Amino acid sequence: MLSLLPFLYLSLVWTNEVGASDPGLPFMEYLDNDHLVCLKWGFDKLQGNITFKLVVNTTGWVGFGLSPNGGMKGSDIVMGGLGPSGPYFTDRYATGDSMPVVDKEQSYTLLSLTESDGQTIMTFWRSIQSCDDQDFHITAKPIKLIYAYGTTDEIAYHRARRGTKEVNLLNYKSKTTLPSLNYITATVENVTIPPFHTYYHCKVMKFPYLNKKHHIYQIEPVIDNPDIVHHMLLYSCPYYVTQPSDNPCFMGDLGDYCYGVVAAWGMGGGAFEFPEHAGIPTGGEGSDKFYRLEIHYNNPTEETGRTDSSGLRLHYTDQLRQHDVGILTTGLEPFGDIKYNIPPGATKFHSYGVCNTTLFSQLMNPVPDLQVFAVLLHTHLAGRKVRLGHFRNGKQIDFLALDENYNFEIQETISLGNIKTIKPGDDIVVECTYNTTGRAGYTKMGLATTDEMCLAFLLFYPAISVTGCTSHPDVTNLSMDNSYQIAEYESLLKTLPQIQGVFDDNITFSSYPNGTVREMMKTPTVTCQNTNVSSGGTFWILNPAAAIIFLLVWIALM
Repeated sequence: MLSLLPFLYLSLVWTNEVGASDPGLPFMEYLDNDHLVCLKWGFDKLQGNITFKLVVNTTGWVGFGLSPNGGMKGSDIVMGGLGPSGPYFTDRYATGDSMPVVDKEQSYTLLSLTESDGQTIMTFWRSIQSCDDQDFHITAKPIKLIYAYGTTDEIAYHRARRGTKEVNLLNYKSKTTLPSLNYITATVENVTIPPFHTYYHCKVMKFPYLNKKHHIYQIEPVIDNPDIVHHMLLYSCPYYVTQPSDNPCFMGDLGDYCYGVVAAWGMGGGAFEFPEHAGIPTGGEGSDKFYRLEIHYNNPTEETGRTDSSGLRLHYTDQLRQHDVGILTTGLEPFGDIKYNIPPGATKFHSYGVCNTTLFSQLMNPVPDLQVFAVLLHTHLAGRKVRLGHFRNGKQIDFLALDENYNFEIQETISLGNIKTIKPGDDIVVECTYNTTGRAGYTKMGLATTDEMCLAFLLFYPAISVTGCTSHPDVTNLSMDNSYQIAEYESLLKTLPQIQGVFDDNITFSSYPNGTVREMMKTPTVTCQNTNVSSGGTFWILNPAAAIIFLLVWIALM
């Protein structure tokens, strides 16, 4: 006998707000040309699961599958609907162009199933990596998605109501048709690259005038010399920067005070498009400000005679989105003489930067919840791992992001797959792991490629005036006689009080001398999972009448 608990649960989670933006499912694709079949999804790599919402313009049965080649054979399929006796839902496997058979292991879990305004809305989840050989293993590569549906709850041949579309579920990049003229170009022009290993060039400029507010929805890199352009940052400038410039960075110009990150790109990254409900504001009242483009050139062979015209293309629209996007810089303060040195010969040396968001209230009030949807992690050549811990009331509740196999040559802005909420008072801890076994001397924190950094750029909404929150250990009384063992030195730097600093667009600065590096949990280990919702290999179907229909159709097809 079926338990009544699924019915009670479903009655709580059903919703008629089908078209509403769902922060937990930030990605969306129409699977057909007529926009009758819509798929929304989100995922949590740390927990190893993915959630789908299928919205189809029908009140009959619906089907969705992951296919090896776009056809039926070998496809991992779910089928369901809302019949006269309630919802029905099964995990199935296609052996050919015939009725899919019920999987022995039911690896998909139904969360809700409802009909509203002529649509069937089916929400369900599964493990990204399933232990069931009859399930399709989801990877960060494009997958052929298939769908079919009927006009009634009698599951029969779908006729033309079917289709396929290739989508990368875990590394999604929407294919927006870009307008030909609606973008802002922020580039340098024929900059001569000096024969230095590391060179930073900064161009301070105004954007073209837009008489009303617009939203930037995509950041596209324009790379002239991919072998030497290491990273690019676009900053907004404070009100007192009133003149353009085009010079080496950090020469004492007023442009060096432009620190509010608007856009970021790292080597190996491509174009980044924001979720459909969020964008970077530009234009309109108060937009008569300057911006600074900073380009880091890495020229290890110290080659001469190179010129460069790289930068960023900012695609914008006058169709305003629901939220303004902000970027928060967190991690270990990379500037100034902070005497933070990484010893040579270390296989796993850890550094930390902390941010207590309580400090935000010193620069603005009230402070809203921040909805983080993407992150760019950044170290230099010695970096091997980056972890971004999220703490509330002194306890770690999550990782905002992590990269256990950091690659200096691939520094992409990564969509998290779901929304992580930072509440006022939460702590953010950035941990970087370095390997310096091939180095003879100490590695300092600094700007050069051979120096190190430990930063995380958080993309979130709604935008706030606070743009940075970094820290460094108080090493004022620390002996620098190099007498410490590696483990001892790492532990000492970790236990010293952290001097935290927060700043806004106008470089209004507030510091706090007693920050603490909190202990991080171990990185979750995700393996294949069985999410069987029934016992004994039977399938879960909530509508007995629909079960009979399945059986009769299957017999007829045989």
